[in-house]
Amino acid sequence: MTDTVLRDANAPSGDKNLGDLPEWDLSDLYAGEDAPELQRDLDWLQTACAEFAADYEGKLDSLDAAGLLECLHRDEAISRTAGRIMSFAGLRYYQLTTDGGRAKFLSDCQEKVTNYTTPLVFFSLELNRLDEGALKAMYAENADLARYAPVIRRIRAMKPHQLSDELEKFLHDLGVVGDAWERLFDETIAGLTFTLDGEEMGIEGTLNLLTEQDRDQREAAARELARVFGENIRTFSRVHNTAAKEKEVIDRWRKMPTPQTGRHLSNDVEAEVVEALRDAVVAAYPKLSHRYYELKRKWLGLDRMQVWDRNAPLPMEETRIVGWEDARETVMNAYGAFDPRMADLAQPFFEKGWIDAGVKQGKAPGAFAHPTVTDVHPYVMLNYLGKPRDVMTLAHELGHGVHQVLAAEQGELLSSTPLTLAETASVFGEMLTFRRMLDGAKDQAERKVLLAGKVEDMINTVVRQIAFYDFECKLHAARREGELTPDDINALWMSVQAESLGPAFDFMEGYETFWAYIPHFVHSPFYVYAYAFGDGLVNALYAVYEENPEGFQEKYFEMLKAGGSKHHKDLLAPFGLDASDPAFWDKGLSIISDMIDELEAMEE
Repeated sequence: MTDTVLRDANAPSGDKNLGDLPEWDLSDLYAGEDAPELQRDLDWLQTACAEFAADYEGKLDSLDAAGLLECLHRDEAISRTAGRIMSFAGLRYYQLTTDGGRAKFLSDCQEKVTNYTTPLVFFSLELNRLDEGALKAMYAENADLARYAPVIRRIRAMKPHQLSDELEKFLHDLGVVGDAWERLFDETIAGLTFTLDGEEMGIEGTLNLLTEQDRDQREAAARELARVFGENIRTFSRVHNTAAKEKEVIDRWRKMPTPQTGRHLSNDVEAEVVEALRDAVVAAYPKLSHRYYELKRKWLGLDRMQVWDRNAPLPMEETRIVGWEDARETVMNAYGAFDPRMADLAQPFFEKGWIDAGVKQGKAPGAFAHPTVTDVHPYVMLNYLGKPRDVMTLAHELGHGVHQVLAAEQGELLSSTPLTLAETASVFGEMLTFRRMLDGAKDQAERKVLLAGKVEDMINTVVRQIAFYDFECKLHAARREGELTPDDINALWMSVQAESLGPAFDFMEGYETFWAYIPHFVHSPFYVYAYAFGDGLVNALYAVYEENPEGFQEKYFEMLKAGGSKHHKDLLAPFGLDASDPAFWDKGLSIISDMIDELEAMEE
């Protein structure tokens, strides 16, 4: 019933005087925990769910087209109210995950919503029992109902994996228990403290030091991260073991052929398309990450790279802090140059309290855009510390926000975009911002720094995320054979690192624990390939834009407005693209390779 929070696995960070950083104004959802409107909505939800079950349980197959449409409209209203409640509780919690009151409020809301919506479990089960021919006849009869065909198709994709009505209700109720492990992870991460030069800091500020110019500072941060992760590794291992085992049990009962199948179904993408992407990226490691990091090793004047050099700035790169207003202007100018409508859609995020930007102790790490519900608006969370990469994170999350605003007109059930396509607008927003900055480069040296930064971001988005995906595949396969010790998980992590990063690197003792802080592994297993999917898709899209810009904006906006109402084949067809064609991924990866070619040519 609640929307997925879109998080970035590699969201960066910084410090200093950044200007007036915005904070969320959540009053568009509710004025506070004790707002009468919140209690009103909880009461309405309880009644609406009970009435829905009384009116429809056991009767879905007797409905005509108009009756099924009315049923879907009522389900949509329930989703909207439940989503509003959980969005408010969740966003308040992410602002300060270490606050016991906020954690309790989130948990209490989750329990109430779960209890109230348990009577609705029958709905998808009975929908899946409807005759396909009868459904198609109703679509032909009623165009308004036919709009919902993509939603019904995605629900019915789970038909081979659904359990008895009683077991489905049991799993629905048990979901609250599974969420507790996610909360344990969030609260543990947010509560970690790292000590460097006598100063205590949270995980965001410490990770940020890995992008500092001073190599000793980077090394100190990496070793401190390893020390603290090592001290907490049993907790992280327990979370991963439990979450993976819970998934294995549910997958086994549902007769899922692989641990990845559930993610592919929810992403509305075929397994062979994901495997084609994965294989294309792994095959490209030598011409992408291996080649780039060898270049970087030379620029840094090192015989061997260490893990704390991976995101180091280049020696010729000026250490600069980008104030909030400069970041805003950079992104808004890039959006506006592409299409003024895009800047207009992004403007309210800055002016109406839709962004929470500052780094605070206890705030959730990383960055995300949360669509909330279609009759409110999205909220963007950043941990903005003024690095040039933070500007790209702003461009990325605003891209999500613009996408979510445009898709909202589809309504609650059709607006939500599969994760593979949800990354399209965000990565496109980054690309627009990057291209504008590149066009404005004052000389070759600045162009080189910008190009190298973009290549690194793309390697983080494509190569690193596919390595994460491979790690998860190995982790879930190994967990099916039995409990994993921290050393077992460490070994799986290291098995993908050297392969993906290449021969330029040595790996310090302690790096084997760095799997511990990636939230996606716990919150959304196998989510990470969506980043690589989105990057490859956007590279191919941008190539189309450069080759033939005439009319591109209209087609692009129509794609974003479609939300989850179309399959990826239908969304990409107007651009002459097809993600099921293996050559599609090579087209996207060649953009990165071409940038590395240009960087190599600058050395000659």
